[in-house]
Formats: sequence, C-alpha cells, structure tokens
Amino acid sequence: MTMAASTPDKQLQSLFSRMSETGREALLEYAVFLQARHPLPAEISQAPLQIERPSEESVVAAIKRLSATYPMLDRQALLHETSAFMMQHVVQGKAATEVIDELESYFSKQYRQQAQRNNADNT
Repeated sequence: MTMAASTPDKQLQSLFSRMSETGREALLEYAVFLQARHPLPAEISQAPLQIERPSEESVVAAIKRLSATYPMLDRQALLHETSAFMMQHVVQGKAATEVIDELESYFSKQYRQQAQRNNADNT
C-alpha cells in the first residue's frame, strides 16, 4: 500500500485505524512524548495564563501548573532549575510552600527575561 499521495494526517489516521488497542495506546503515548519534546513555538507576546494556585499543592503539581501557566517557555531549558527546586524539597526537606513560592518567582523571571530578549530582537 502506498501512502505517498496522502497527507500525514490521513496517513496517521489510516495507520491508527488498523492498529490493535495496545498499538493505539502506544502510538498515543509516543505522540504525547514527541509533542512535549518538539512543541510548536509559542509567541512570547502571549500572556501567561491565569491559573490559580490551589490552597494545597505539591511541588510536582506546582511545576505542572506553572508549565501550563507559561506555555511559551521552553520546558527543556527550565528542567535543570526546576529539578533543583524539587531536590530542595525532597532531599533537603524545604517546605513545599517555600519551594512553590520560589518556583513561581523563577517562572515569572524567565518569562520576563524571554520577553525582554524578544523585544530587543524586534527593535
């Protein structure tokens, strides 16, 4: 069967429809993995989303919330620093609320710095 003439969307749809349930799940997991590694570039002019901080939140949940709040930031670039914050909590016993406060400041700072770089590039 040749798929050269069809679009990638149609190719994927055709392949997906001919897979077992296990194969479909595996393909979806891999697609989520690839999308996280290769997201579409987001414009920094995009404002951070307004996602309210819950009264009770784990450090992991806070990282997920902040990643969703700032979708324009490159997660790979933030990985080292967010891991360090996590280690402060898990290994050093720093209170989750303190670590989350610092994470919020860090994400906000990264957003401002990227916005400044983009503004400088556009002038």
